[in-house]
Amino acid sequence: MWVIPEDVLLAGALWITERANPYFILQRRKGHGDGGGGLAGLLVGTLDVVLDSSARMAPYRILYQTPDSLVYWIIAHGTSRKEITEHWEWLEHNLLQTLSIFENENDITTFVKGKVQGIIAEFNKNHDVKEDDDTDKFKEASSKFWKLFGMPEEEKLVNYYSCSYWKGKVPRQGWLYLSINHLCFYSYLLGKE
Repeated sequence: MWVIPEDVLLAGALWITERANPYFILQRRKGHGDGGGGLAGLLVGTLDVVLDSSARMAPYRILYQTPDSLVYWIIAHGTSRKEITEHWEWLEHNLLQTLSIFENENDITTFVKGKVQGIIAEFNKNHDVKEDDDTDKFKEASSKFWKLFGMPEEEKLVNYYSCSYWKGKVPRQGWLYLSINHLCFYSYLLGKE
């Protein structure tokens, strides 16, 4: 999903770069995808659940950066490799050559940010989405709910809560998802779901 460009402080922390070109970087969150990432992946997955970052952090993202700048901008994120790869390929086919003709890095940044905002506005217009329908955080939680529990997109998420489930000697910190027809709980702590 394309997102309104937002600056990122630590572009490499807890992320693995999978593809890069002079302007864009495709990254995968440690602990997601191929092999799970070992101990680091287990710790990142646990941190995501406990610290609420998974509700707003998709496992894949695309960053924009001009070659001489230290500022990164997140312009897209996705819950699946297929979704993020489609965005990456669109950027390579439609923007990469165009960016090489600009002389000023500020012009490049303005162009990229405007293009992404235009894509978002066009999508919202074509799908009759109002700008303030749902917050980005709630959209991410809905997407995670559908993916984790194999729910169809017609099953609307009503709300979600951070909570813990006491089983045995250790409480399991996780998320409670309340939809129209279901009440679901998900926890991922140190490799245990």
